[in-house]
Amino acid sequence: MTKSPKISASHEPGGLIVHISGLLPSLSPAEQRVARLVVADPADAARRTITDLATAADTSEATVIRFCRSVGMDGYPQLRIRLAAEAARRIEPPDARVVGGDIPPGADLAQIIATIAFNDARAVEETAEQLDPAVCEEVVEAIAGAGRIDIYGAGASGFVASDFQQKLHRIGRTAFYFPDVHTALTSAALLGRGDVAVGISHTGTTSDVVEVLEQAQARGAATVALTNFPRSPITEVADFVLTTAARETTYRSGAMASRLAQLTVVDCLFVGVAARNRARARKALEATAEAVRSHRVGSGRRRS
Repeated sequence: MTKSPKISASHEPGGLIVHISGLLPSLSPAEQRVARLVVADPADAARRTITDLATAADTSEATVIRFCRSVGMDGYPQLRIRLAAEAARRIEPPDARVVGGDIPPGADLAQIIATIAFNDARAVEETAEQLDPAVCEEVVEAIAGAGRIDIYGAGASGFVASDFQQKLHRIGRTAFYFPDVHTALTSAALLGRGDVAVGISHTGTTSDVVEVLEQAQARGAATVALTNFPRSPITEVADFVLTTAARETTYRSGAMASRLAQLTVVDCLFVGVAARNRARARKALEATAEAVRSHRVGSGRRRS
């Protein structure tokens, strides 16, 4: 029997819109239409009757009820209450022209800056809000005690994987990042119990990363998935699942808000590991900083 992964869960108050956004790809097409209306304007959705919402989503009342159950609600009344509470606590953008995160045609640079800044900040805040400290603690414990850590990612997630590997390496952890799927697979084949494999994929559907994590799990390594979607394929081969809360918009698919959200989680894990042995981590950071000091402009090599 395949054991269920430990997944970071949303915490009260709030988190419903983040939760629905994460589940959206796993919903039926009709349920997705309902979800998009709810995510776009929770306050408006909360004011609607079930008939109004079904009509706006071009679907049936039965589908709205199925949607409620798919996202963990007992029924439509509970969904409306939760949406109203979510709408009341949402932070409004500082610029009135920033609506929904999309950058409309003809937007000037000031509007572009305001939109990107607001949505990037929101991705970081919502990611931190919905992370489960208990699952993070278990991942930190596994990494801190690992004989070896392999980290996998492709595209924009590959940059995050590389960043995590460098951070861990600088505090003396044996960590590797392989951008090529063939070398990643050969590395994963050599992992075993006591090792950790981390797969990073915004969509959770990147086949290269899923395949490598599956190989690592088959070899007995503890596997960790970092994804935006808790029901995506990568979670099926992970012992621990950590989720981000980034909503990609115009011009930004898979490369901006998602990367910042992933880096937020990575930084939390890194500091958690470093804090397990502060003296060792500090000594390693000082040694690595000293090693490159002479390569900085205006800095001479320190003499003893």
